[in-house]
Amino acid sequence: MNLWAQQVLTIARLEVRKAFLSRRGLWVYLLALFPAIIFIGHGLDVKWKRQRWSSHITDRALLESVQVGERDTDVRTRLGPPIQDHEFNRRHRGEDGENIQERRRYLQYFDGQRRYDFNFVNDVLKDKREQALATLEENSQVFAGVFQYFYLRLAIFFGCLGIFMNLFRGEMLDKTLHFWFLAPVRREVLLVGKYGAGLVAAAVIFGGGTILTFFAMLWSLDPADVQAFWQGVGPGQLFWYTTAAVLGCVGYGSVFLAAGLLLRNPIVPAAVILLWESINGFLPAVLQKLSVLYYLQSLCPLPPPVDPGTPALMRLLLSPAEPAPAAWAILGLLGVTALVLLVASRAVKRLEVNYSTD
Repeated sequence: MNLWAQQVLTIARLEVRKAFLSRRGLWVYLLALFPAIIFIGHGLDVKWKRQRWSSHITDRALLESVQVGERDTDVRTRLGPPIQDHEFNRRHRGEDGENIQERRRYLQYFDGQRRYDFNFVNDVLKDKREQALATLEENSQVFAGVFQYFYLRLAIFFGCLGIFMNLFRGEMLDKTLHFWFLAPVRREVLLVGKYGAGLVAAAVIFGGGTILTFFAMLWSLDPADVQAFWQGVGPGQLFWYTTAAVLGCVGYGSVFLAAGLLLRNPIVPAAVILLWESINGFLPAVLQKLSVLYYLQSLCPLPPPVDPGTPALMRLLLSPAEPAPAAWAILGLLGVTALVLLVASRAVKRLEVNYSTD
């Protein structure tokens, strides 16, 4: 047993560099970093607006005192110059078919944290709205949606496809797999070593991407809100999001490693598995537990936001199934992974290298 463990570590050490730097898998880094780039871009936009508008801050009490029905000249006189002043004429047909011309004016003010929009029609205030540049609650909801809709369902899914499918199939295409089969090592040990190397690469890439995106989500927020967040639920949320990302690599990695041994064309198993994961909400409770996504969503600290106007069928597809307790979710995912790796270990023992057909 000690010899097998040493062989696994040696194989993993030799393969991990290839897993990180494979030319076929460089696009995986783009998938992992894309959400962080989006949040960084949003943060730069928030900071730029906050800095640009900081010289035109209006007292919040004055902004709150404005009432619907006031005239635009009175509002400007009381509040002072706005950060934006946009005026135009609009024509439309009335109920009797008569052409009506309206003069519309939009004034925007800033109180240091929130933007206030005043919409005037024919010099009279018709609508008043306020919106924060960025809030912790809003950013947390956006992160939850990005993580579950993009990261779990697409980025980690296809990233593991690129990393683990190539562990054996890539060496067949490069005509180098026979060197491993000539080595004095059991094929099951070779399988575990390669899986370990792929898992290290995937976990670092997507676990690191999750942490980077989490910090990018927070950096544009008010420092006091961020400090309170870290003193409260912040560390727990970061832990469970990162755990879900790493366990996603564990589960999907085993599935695509087995698929690379059993099938030649990666498109077919990827499409079938993606369909299976997508219809998880429709499946009976027993079948849901055979889905990697079911266990990963059970670990996420926040549910993903769903727009109220989303059609019922799409809402059912996007809504997670009844979550399992965290401990059962982890054990269930590890159980599914062990089962898949057992199938893969039997497949690798029957695998014959024939480069003329691969």
